[in-house]
Amino acid sequence: MGSFVALLRAVNVGGTGKLPMSELKAMCEELGFLAARTYIASGNVVFATRKSEAAIKAALEKRLAAYAGKPVGVLVRSAQEMAEVAADNPFPKLAPNRTMALFLDRPPAADTLSTIRGHNDEEIALGRREIYIHYGDGMAKSKLVIPAAKLGTARNMNTVAVLAKMAAEL
Repeated sequence: MGSFVALLRAVNVGGTGKLPMSELKAMCEELGFLAARTYIASGNVVFATRKSEAAIKAALEKRLAAYAGKPVGVLVRSAQEMAEVAADNPFPKLAPNRTMALFLDRPPAADTLSTIRGHNDEEIALGRREIYIHYGDGMAKSKLVIPAAKLGTARNMNTVAVLAKMAAEL
C-alpha cells in the first residue's frame, strides 16, 4: 500500500472549478482510496492505495469529469516523490510562499527555459517533473508565461511541505 498526493488543476481558484473539499474526499473514498484527507480548498488530497499513479490519475479524472461536466486535470505524486520535491527546492533560502513547484506529468523538455516569455525578476529551475519558480515581487505582478505549464498545476513550497508531511504520516 502506497501513500499518494493528488493535485487538481484549476479548482477553486479565481472563481473557477468550484469543488467542495468534502466532495473531493468523498470521491476518493468512492474510488477505494483509504484515509483520504484534503488540505486547503485548492484541490489537494492525500490517501493510501495499492493502485498505480496512472490508475489513480485515470480514476480521479474520470470521476471529476462526471462531477464537473468537463475535464479536470490531476497530477499525482507518491509520498516519497512529494518529499523529494520539497527537498529539491533550488531556492530554499527564499520566501516559501513566493516559491512555487509547478507540477507536470512528465519531465520538462530541455528547451523549456528558452520558451518562457515575460521573464522579469523571477528565478526558474527545472526539476524531475516540476518547474520551480521564485517570484521575487510576488505572482500578482508577474507577467511570466511558461508554455510547459499549460497542463500543470502549481503549489507554493509551504503547501508542498504540508502535503509531503501528510502523505508521510499515512
